[in-house]
Amino acid sequence: MPRAGAREDSRAGGVRLTRRGRVVVVVFGAVIVLLALWMAGALSASAGGQDHRDLPVPDGRRVVPVVVRPGDTLWGIAGRAEPGTDPRPTVRRILELNGLPDDAIVQPGQRLRVPAP
Repeated sequence: MPRAGAREDSRAGGVRLTRRGRVVVVVFGAVIVLLALWMAGALSASAGGQDHRDLPVPDGRRVVPVVVRPGDTLWGIAGRAEPGTDPRPTVRRILELNGLPDDAIVQPGQRLRVPAP
């Protein structure tokens, strides 16, 4: 039976946090989320470092990942991918593999899937 003038807590047995406690819980949760995002980014960056390994594609042909360097063009990348051949079909294949429009311009640092030689 509650004392006269005392408020009855409807959350019997529950945890009550002060304002400082709530701030600590929120900051702790934010730190955990940021660490998880950072780890996910580190894992995806390390997975992207497989530039020398062939990757399978649905049609059974092989492709390699290539990072675009300053001054690179699709024409130049296609020429390096299949030297001594007409680069037009290779450019078309690079566009298809990467889901790029016909008028795509590549940027330094961009990762592309390129037909393996």
